[in-house]
Amino acid sequence: MPMHYKDDGAVRVITLDNPAKKNAIDPATLEELFPLLRETGFDDSVRAVVLQGEGGDFCSGADVSGTRSEHPLRRIRHFNDVALALHDLPQPVVAKVDGVAVGAGLSLALACDFVVASERARFSAIFARRGLSLDAGASWLLPHTVGMLQAKRLALLAEMIDAAEAERIGLATYVVPVEEIDGYVADLAARLAAGPPIGLASTKALLNKASQGSFHDALEAEGTAQAVNFATDAPAAMAAFRNRTEPEFTGQFQVSPSGHDSSAKNS
Repeated sequence: MPMHYKDDGAVRVITLDNPAKKNAIDPATLEELFPLLRETGFDDSVRAVVLQGEGGDFCSGADVSGTRSEHPLRRIRHFNDVALALHDLPQPVVAKVDGVAVGAGLSLALACDFVVASERARFSAIFARRGLSLDAGASWLLPHTVGMLQAKRLALLAEMIDAAEAERIGLATYVVPVEEIDGYVADLAARLAAGPPIGLASTKALLNKASQGSFHDALEAEGTAQAVNFATDAPAAMAAFRNRTEPEFTGQFQVSPSGHDSSAKNS
């Protein structure tokens, strides 16, 4: 099996499983991963996702070994479908990066919402060393993550950087000791899964789209999203605030005039 997944409560853990090649992604992986991501996006029982690699590495990119009869452009499109599906998941996604995240593997990590790296993690937009240009979304993801100057540095020099440098330039969200990464990611995913699913999905979509439109567009989109929240998890949050308890978010649509009014006044 080139990949597998398991559900731990409301958290879906997806594991790339090709450790002999540092979890390089072959066509079989793409064929399984794309429908899984699409299915996950429509599964209300999944509230957060973790993407990780088996055997001490995240992903060494595309598996370029062997002879292929498929046209390269078609192969790239399969990878693009996966990168886009990962980026567009409504649930928050945590990339757990141990070992290497290079090439298209780096792109997949950047398509996630959080990158938690072990202290021994290493990152590289290695394409130039292979005589290639950026792919799997890296030309968009890199500058939007680390800024244009750092993106050009990483892409044109194809440097391998360590976890500390990745954190310094904003490529990694958190860096933790390797022996603590499992617990750290599990705790982070649980916190995300306990959040308001519709509210988090809306916020994620708003942030992802922020660079594509004007300030006016952002305000209009925020208003629409907030109107939905007022009839979803905001009433429970306001009631918990009044009662000094912790809210329990369900993501279910509801109409509560009192909750709407109190949410509107306190938002």
